[in-house]
Amino acid sequence: MAIKSLLAKPLAAFICKKIERDKQQAIADQERIFHELIAKASHTQFGRNHLFHELKNSVDFQTQVPIRDYEQFKNYIQEIKEGKQDILWPGKPCYLAKTSGTTSGVKYIPISKDSISNHINTARNALLSYMKESGNYQFADGNMIFLSGSPELEQVAGIPTGRLSGIVNHHVPAYLRSNQLPTYTTNCIEDWEEKLEHIVQETINKNMSLISGIPPWMQMYFDRLTERSGKRIRELFPNFSVLAHGGVNFEPYKKRLFDAIGAPVDCIETFPASEGFFAFQDSQHHEGLLLNTNSGIFFEFVPSEEIFHESPTRLTLKEVSLHKNYALIISSNAGLWAYNIGDTIKFVSLNPYRIIVTGRIKHFISAFGEHVIAEEVEHALLSVAHNQGIGITEFTVAPMIAQEEGKSYHEWFIEFEQEPSSLQTFAHEVDDALRQKNIYYDDLIRGQILQPLKIQPLKKNAFIDYMKGIGKLGGQNKVPRLSNDRTLAENLTPFIDQ
Repeated sequence: MAIKSLLAKPLAAFICKKIERDKQQAIADQERIFHELIAKASHTQFGRNHLFHELKNSVDFQTQVPIRDYEQFKNYIQEIKEGKQDILWPGKPCYLAKTSGTTSGVKYIPISKDSISNHINTARNALLSYMKESGNYQFADGNMIFLSGSPELEQVAGIPTGRLSGIVNHHVPAYLRSNQLPTYTTNCIEDWEEKLEHIVQETINKNMSLISGIPPWMQMYFDRLTERSGKRIRELFPNFSVLAHGGVNFEPYKKRLFDAIGAPVDCIETFPASEGFFAFQDSQHHEGLLLNTNSGIFFEFVPSEEIFHESPTRLTLKEVSLHKNYALIISSNAGLWAYNIGDTIKFVSLNPYRIIVTGRIKHFISAFGEHVIAEEVEHALLSVAHNQGIGITEFTVAPMIAQEEGKSYHEWFIEFEQEPSSLQTFAHEVDDALRQKNIYYDDLIRGQILQPLKIQPLKKNAFIDYMKGIGKLGGQNKVPRLSNDRTLAENLTPFIDQ
């Protein structure tokens, strides 16, 4: 056992003891964190505007502080960008994480000196939890990919600003830098295809032990490696044993990624965002991700069907139920308050508190009142594809609204690895599976308000070519699974495989 894996063993034991303590006192930690956040921010502009000095509990907080998304926070963020202090959190942020929003354009999310440890330590905890449970410490001695956005940061009112992954790159522990790939120079390349080419060149002969990234990126990376070498990934990298992923649901990509690898590897799933690192997989044997209840974030949960109500129900951790979809609302030591991050989650365990991410609030179809969500379409498609032994590269769904009653339907754009022998039969089975998952959709089909879904098979690399065409190929860019309008559908029409 080399030095890094040797040192990882006692560190993993120490950290995992703390994680076990946190599991047992999650409710108490959330209560403590709430009071600490309110006390520390009471003299900020936001705290004064919302009478933080008068707040005694979370009920008072919910009365004084409405749920906001980024658009409703922009005035405060603008003041920070103008160089003002003590706006959302004492002092100035130590960073601004720059991220692309679907409705807000570029978003600037504050990261404070208090909150940066949430991003760094949670990633560490995910790896150490895996090591402790699996006994696999050896991967720490090998070559590892931590792909990031460009670590070159610009200045906004004296605040270093850039992509979150680029910011975090500056905080990779020194003992990992010697076996971290790609190089700093390659990570600074902005053009995705040029960057991918350099990553392949730098890693193809390095026998990687851990590869991390979002699944669409890893698939492109694996495809390029196989094209270049003629080998599956595990043949190319015999020491490759850990795949770390996050950002999108892994299931639609799992079969194709594992086929590309050619041998089993362990997976570590994480739930990071610019607004915070919310959860991580702490066990290979239990479903879901452990909620980060002791890391400077106070969580609230709104039943997803109420998120657009004027006064939605706001639950604290001790009030949640199993297997119910919630919109995730956070208040944090970065200075975000009752902030709607846009994701929905579901608890799969309450002891400890483990969640799965079920989709995006804005990614649903309810053109006819059906409110179909990502979790449902993914389950319907993947269950049928699995039964028929069919691989799915990527897909998205949009409503087709016709003027004549009974002529509307859901249109699915699917890039298959290989098309089903009968596309009509495949579509019928997916439709049946979706009807079983969503009673409102079933009612609309039964009542002949909707026709059964229709599938448009797309050409090979359709989604890659589409994302390339709009300048969003690679990095953290993702194709939405669901749209409530026809914009994406119309843009994909030229890629239909006639």
